[in-house]
Amino acid sequence: MKLLILGGTRFLGRYLVENALERGHEVTLFNRGQFDPHVFPQVEKLTGDRDGGLDALQGRRWDAVIDTCGFYPRIVRMSAELLKDHVGHYTFISSASVYADLSQPVDESSAVATMPQDKLDEIQTGNSGPAYNEYYGALKALCEEAIEDVMPGRALHIRAGLIVGPHDYSDRFTYWPSRIAKGGRVLAPDMQGRPITVVDVRDLAAWIVRSVEARLTGVCNCSGAATTMEEILEACKIASGSDAQIAYAAESFLKEQEIAPWGELPLWLPSDGPIGMYEINNDKAFAGGFTARPILDTVRDTLAWDRTRPADLERKAGLDPEKEAKALQAWGSGAAH
Repeated sequence: MKLLILGGTRFLGRYLVENALERGHEVTLFNRGQFDPHVFPQVEKLTGDRDGGLDALQGRRWDAVIDTCGFYPRIVRMSAELLKDHVGHYTFISSASVYADLSQPVDESSAVATMPQDKLDEIQTGNSGPAYNEYYGALKALCEEAIEDVMPGRALHIRAGLIVGPHDYSDRFTYWPSRIAKGGRVLAPDMQGRPITVVDVRDLAAWIVRSVEARLTGVCNCSGAATTMEEILEACKIASGSDAQIAYAAESFLKEQEIAPWGELPLWLPSDGPIGMYEINNDKAFAGGFTARPILDTVRDTLAWDRTRPADLERKAGLDPEKEAKALQAWGSGAAH
């Protein structure tokens, strides 16, 4: 299969390339060449910009395209319009954030988020401000809509949950293996055994490539298998051989300390937050052949990769050590184990 990947050098994109090559496919990358331009020297690379710089794609044909980096509906529509007569199948990496109400469990039939036209115009002209994050899910939903409008019945939309594993530059999961490995008392949210779902980037990439081969279409959630915060942190202790003592602090205490969920304490979603993100129905993906590796394997490999990064790297997520120390002191003996 001749496969075009828009993006392809960061996180999910690089594992899509690796898996496609392992399965014998001929891969072409199209991106701006800004991230790891020397990775995959054996792969054809086309350089351009999706916002008006698509000339390198003109006159070429591929069996399928995987769009790993589409976010602005206007730009995604431009790519789809150009490729509609040059590819047979279009896979779009969307997000579970598309759902309008994540305070409860959702499946593929649940309503998606919307946004005012004036905000869409504002964001797509580069003057987004805070609206970028506020309307992230709605923008992804509009991208799906644009592709379906241009290539009806020939597209697969992967609504991925929290993607984790090696090369995750967001630190939204990586914080925990790294922090636990340092030992000592570790502040963690007491989520009362509520489920957490994360999807290993390698499992997701392998399933996506197989789905492209099968020419699957429509919408499909994929947020991985259910686990818990306790299971993840225990896996972190095992993977690192750490003697860390976990202090599970009550949600009310964390709020009093003004500790932000998700950003400062990754994986924590308060009970009054979008907890449906962790209760997304994945039946369709599992029925379609998706498989999830044990969380210990994900943690171990994430930690090994993280240890190759600079020690003074500025993390994009995680609790500042001084703030953690103050909170631990305020929490007292807590419930450490």
